[in-house]
Amino acid sequence: MRTIAEINDKIQQKRAIVWTVEELKAKVQEIGVAQAAKEVDVITTGTFEPMEASGAMINLGQTDPPIKIRQCWLDGIPAYSGFGAVDLYLGAAQMADYSALGDADSEELRERGGGHVIADLIAGKAVHLRAVGQVTDCYARASFETSLTSDTINQFYLFNPRNLYQNFIVGVNGGDRPLYTYLGPLQPDLGNAVYSNPGALSPLMNDPKLQLVGVGTRIFLGGGVGYVAWEGTQHYPLQKRLPNETPIGPAATLALIGDAKQMQSRWVRGCYFRGYGASLMLGVGVPFPVLHEEAIAHCAVLDKDLVAPVVDFSIPRRIRPTFGLVSYAQLKSGRITIDGRSVKAAPLASLYLSRQVALELKHWIEAGEFTLTEAVAPIAMDRPFVSQDRLGRQLTLE
Repeated sequence: MRTIAEINDKIQQKRAIVWTVEELKAKVQEIGVAQAAKEVDVITTGTFEPMEASGAMINLGQTDPPIKIRQCWLDGIPAYSGFGAVDLYLGAAQMADYSALGDADSEELRERGGGHVIADLIAGKAVHLRAVGQVTDCYARASFETSLTSDTINQFYLFNPRNLYQNFIVGVNGGDRPLYTYLGPLQPDLGNAVYSNPGALSPLMNDPKLQLVGVGTRIFLGGGVGYVAWEGTQHYPLQKRLPNETPIGPAATLALIGDAKQMQSRWVRGCYFRGYGASLMLGVGVPFPVLHEEAIAHCAVLDKDLVAPVVDFSIPRRIRPTFGLVSYAQLKSGRITIDGRSVKAAPLASLYLSRQVALELKHWIEAGEFTLTEAVAPIAMDRPFVSQDRLGRQLTLE
């Protein structure tokens, strides 16, 4: 029906018809798939949810005399420094190294992690750097301490090895004590249910076979422009699927990259899960070019047609027992039924801000400020899931 080049020509002329994925779903109910495919050029999707498998690459620029950093802390949070002399990677989930801090600082930083430091830099705030160097003939400096902002470093970009899960799980707790998890607190005796994927709003739920995204796809990332860099870690496209081709549990993931100096604090926020650790709330939007009717058919999927497994976290195993599947329509109603009991359900993702991401990206495209890219390679759809069940043993400390 169309090519990306033709769509981009319309975008540059500000003639492109752009709908958010929710607008598309409503239109399909009115006019059908075929007519919707004739009318719209681009569909925008979005999510705003915790993505702890994220982090920032930072290049400081050299000191005088120069330093070869081998240990480093940003506001007390360790950054990995095993690259070049002044290249750092700060993981969003990294927590403070209490052994390097006094008691007062430890208490202050107990609920602060790498995601908070990343968000502060994006917001224009200063962070404290302390670095220890390896002295060599070409790097004479042994230590360095200073205050940094986004403007006083060379490169500052997010490189996130696992974002945009194509579906996830619903967490519950069938045990007798509260559990503190990456989904937040789970109350005992099935006291609550928590889900993280925004369902029919979620980018990859609307492109189940990853036909419209690939390596090099331009996206909205944290309020700036980003790109799909590769498949994400734990990418598992072979997950079982419904007849509508959407997965019944965690499936595909993407690795994303983007210039953090362009990003906006509204869309990048540090967060902390009590008893678990730090993470990063991140807004990501993916535009889908309408190249054929199949794209519309996939994006027309509704919450009632999408499911997730209800997983019991009280069993501390990699493969936990489940209470079956529930639809996202049930989850978004605020209540699900487990073994005949009504259990309150709540999302980790902000459904409101997920909608706002899709709307913001729509406005960029309509204004001619954001064009689409051709993927330079497809995302692999044949990756199995490899576990360490038979390859290691648990160490016992005497």
